Amino acid sequence: MSENQKKHTLDPNKWIDKYADYLFNYAVTRVNNSDIAKDLVQETFFAGLKSAKNFEGKAAERTWLVAILKRKVIDYYRKINSNKGKAEVRMNFHQDGDNEGNWLEERVPQTWDNDADKNIESEELKSAIDQCIDHLPEKYAMVFRMKTIQEFETEEICKELNITASNLWVIIHRARTQLRRCMEDNWFNN
Repeated sequence: MSENQKKHTLDPNKWIDKYADYLFNYAVTRVNNSDIAKDLVQETFFAGLKSAKNFEGKAAERTWLVAILKRKVIDYYRKINSNKGKAEVRMNFHQDGDNEGNWLEERVPQTWDNDADKNIESEELKSAIDQCIDHLPEKYAMVFRMKTIQEFETEEICKELNITASNLWVIIHRARTQLRRCMEDNWFNN
């Protein structure tokens, strides 16, 4: 490890004070249920304690905890419906409260005959999403991928692309609107 790369350490005694709110907000935007989000954060802290000996210090403590939480969210969706856990791209296309963020989940069949069909369907959906993203204006696609898929922080994206936070959210909104239209035309109406 070079001099410039700081080796990070864990301090589990400060996790709740330092990260609970951030992790809760991260989880609640993905599961849309505060009780489940709280449970997922607790599970994240517990898993972090159990695997602390495996922490290599290459990532910041918060980054490491977020990575654990991401796996907990995916596991949660796999438990309630295996196809929801595989829906990695979560877009908030509905604007009407109860349905917000659920456009993809609403269209996932609730039962599958076998794993081969499931894998084919997942690959086809991923391909359709990728094609729709590729048809976005270049800046929209870049911002959408950075924020929604790669999960960069807003500040990082704004600094990298020299845009304001409000500009970023306008771009994200427009990208989602165009993706929604594209997915409706090319996937859901086939």
